[in-house]
Amino acid sequence: MSEHTASHGEAAFSVPDLLGIDPLWVATGILVLVYAVLITEKVNRAILAMLGASLMVLFGILNQEQAVNGVDANTLALLIGMMVIVGITSKSGLFQFVAIKAAKSVKADPTGILIMLTLITAVFSALLDNVTTVLLIAPITLLITDALETKVFPFFLAEILASNVGGTATLIGDPPNIIIGSAAGLSFNEFVVNLAPIAAICLVVLTGIIYLMNRKALAAIPKSASERIMKFNEGEAITDRGLMIKSLCVLALVLLGFTLGHSYGIQPGTSALAGAGLLMLLAYGHQHGEEQSESVHHIFGEVEWITIFFFGGLFVIVAGVEHVGLLEFFAHKVLEITEGDLEKTALLIFWASGILSAILDNIPFVATMIPLIESTADTFGGPDAIEPLWWALALGACLGGNGTLLGASANLTVAAFAEKAKQPIGFVQFTKYAFPIMLLTLAISHVYIWLRYF
Repeated sequence: MSEHTASHGEAAFSVPDLLGIDPLWVATGILVLVYAVLITEKVNRAILAMLGASLMVLFGILNQEQAVNGVDANTLALLIGMMVIVGITSKSGLFQFVAIKAAKSVKADPTGILIMLTLITAVFSALLDNVTTVLLIAPITLLITDALETKVFPFFLAEILASNVGGTATLIGDPPNIIIGSAAGLSFNEFVVNLAPIAAICLVVLTGIIYLMNRKALAAIPKSASERIMKFNEGEAITDRGLMIKSLCVLALVLLGFTLGHSYGIQPGTSALAGAGLLMLLAYGHQHGEEQSESVHHIFGEVEWITIFFFGGLFVIVAGVEHVGLLEFFAHKVLEITEGDLEKTALLIFWASGILSAILDNIPFVATMIPLIESTADTFGGPDAIEPLWWALALGACLGGNGTLLGASANLTVAAFAEKAKQPIGFVQFTKYAFPIMLLTLAISHVYIWLRYF
């Protein structure tokens, strides 16, 4: 994002100048206020981000042009494109088919189902994104746990943890990775090469823990419950075979675009939007007039606009605090603490992002950290030299998101499903199980970072 905020022309009108207040304090005040209200969850995060961004311009911290340049269009395009593709694909019944097939492949054994849903969630999270994945998996999980006549908590806990671990593996798996990749110019392939190995290791460990935690309780479920699941017909889940084939072809093309596009200067956002446009054409192109407009209107309604506007506003807020020099100040402090040592800096960023991402939503935290890391490039010898810092940030933020219900958007999405099903997940109840598992995956990743990069 440094290129977006490089234009440091002054705003035409500045409230801090008129009042004789340092703009640094005003911009910091806006950032702190937004974070403080965000943590309370009293105000919708999109409203907060939009108001915070507006204040940066109205108070003259940024001018209009700087605010627009601060928005990372590639990240927004990637999110919107993938949300449209997944929205259309889900209408074919493909995801329900996979879940039922997986449950039957383990003879509907409750422990086997739990492990299969954990693995499927992780794989889907790597290929789609973790919020989209849990939106698809949660309703199927409720269907299965109802048939098993068991509590949904162990399943939802496993899926939340797996979605954040699986999402760590790729550029598109977790929103923090999308932001980091876009800002640092890191390709889809680079994410897979650097983060997929440790994500796989953490997933194996996580699956083992989930198995040990639940095997006794799930073994007590009567055989009759498993027999009910074996009667499910996965073939009936596919509601539109033609749409499923079209969706799979487009998804394959988009993934090809992610892997090859970087070499040709094509950003992931372009591949995702092109795929979304193509799939809409294939799905709705044969319809006429009003019917086609209605279909397109409906699928755009499935895009999580709250997330999109939250990102947009957040980018402007971060551009504002970067513009007044707050992040540069913190970068110098980080370098003072680590004595300009790259290894110490990487591990400090890793643990700070891991622990703080458990308490705060990892998206705003990462957006704030990016320009801070960029400003250390000169000290360490250029953009290539600081690459380990990007992997440390991505790993810490994605895995740290597992610490509490507030840690990642996917966590809150699943919690909303649990509440609807009248089986609410308590903050303390979740943290008691999730936080120790998060610390274990962070410890394993610490060793990985040290061995791989230092």
